[in-house]
Amino acid sequence: MPTEGSDRVALSLSGERLAAVYRIQAADQAEAVARARDICLEQTVELPDALIPNAAIREQIVGAVDGLAAAGDGAWDLSIRYPVEAAGGELTQLLNLLFGNVALQPGVRLMDFHLPEGLLGSIRGPRFGIAGLRDLLAVHDRPLLCTALKPMGLRPRALARLAYELALGGIDLIKDDHGLADQCFCPFDERVARCAEAVQRANGETGRHCLYLPNLTAPAHLVQARARAASAAGAGGALFCPGLAGLDAMRMLADDGGLDLPILSHPAFVGGLAVSPTAGLSHAVLYGRLNRLAGADAAIFPHLGGRFAFTEDDCREVRNGCIDAMGRLAPIFPVPAGGMTLARVRELCDFYGRDVMLLVGGDLHALAPGEDLVKRCRRFVALATGGSD
Repeated sequence: MPTEGSDRVALSLSGERLAAVYRIQAADQAEAVARARDICLEQTVELPDALIPNAAIREQIVGAVDGLAAAGDGAWDLSIRYPVEAAGGELTQLLNLLFGNVALQPGVRLMDFHLPEGLLGSIRGPRFGIAGLRDLLAVHDRPLLCTALKPMGLRPRALARLAYELALGGIDLIKDDHGLADQCFCPFDERVARCAEAVQRANGETGRHCLYLPNLTAPAHLVQARARAASAAGAGGALFCPGLAGLDAMRMLADDGGLDLPILSHPAFVGGLAVSPTAGLSHAVLYGRLNRLAGADAAIFPHLGGRFAFTEDDCREVRNGCIDAMGRLAPIFPVPAGGMTLARVRELCDFYGRDVMLLVGGDLHALAPGEDLVKRCRRFVALATGGSD
């Protein structure tokens, strides 16, 4: 039978660790210390300390508390270091290690995480990021402009006509609305072919490089097939909802050199993960850092004052999660959305700076007397360039 000493040798790990930062709720320091220790165990061995079979596992596998400080109002900031080997070199297990079982516990929120260079070096992350997407579009001196093809219910020909006019008016990225999938009234293959052709035709007339981004969110066995069909049809990028189809499915698309498509991440289904200030994920992690790990080049989220209840601090967190240093992973575009209007373009530019993608949907169709969609899009461009309304 193996001895404890031989087990220690067999489990000789590198000693390199990643760090997770949590905000936990506890009545006092003693409870905070106990909760911290429980998280160290729950996220790794999932056993009480007394049942850990040997010292090697206890010392090398179990998370180690690296800091615990009161944050006021019953909150405590906790830093735990986990062995990099526990992540298994896979995004899915890394997510599990950071916030697997403790996501089920009340009063635990993942605020941030820090990965060592060795682990970050194994993650491709965004294929384009801010700089690459600007190069692809040949737009370097202003925010990028995005809109969505809507409403659901239009046939492919009607959506293609919209796409043509939007591209002619100067929009940089035209995405499917995230509710467009493969419905009987708007089949995926026909919609993508018609819209890609319409945008290419407009580009031929304007000399610009507008991209059409079909929605590639789909059942798992169809994601890659739809991606390849979209690429073959001339799509210039992809919209993807990782909350519906999985962060690792998005990573698979980003890592596929045969596609080489920029990815715009949509937050459908994930909003509840950040709503509570005492549970879930911080806005920086949910909308910024996780999207970068999974290869998105831009991340949509609700800006304050729109249809959703985000605060100024929430939005600032998202921006920081998109652009703050993460080793060699490229910064990505924050994409404030959720009922934005042309009247707010200058405000958005002031808040986020030049490296932002402005997503205006319905308001582009609120035409003034004597105004058509092309003219309204050109007004959007002028506002983003610094012109007046």
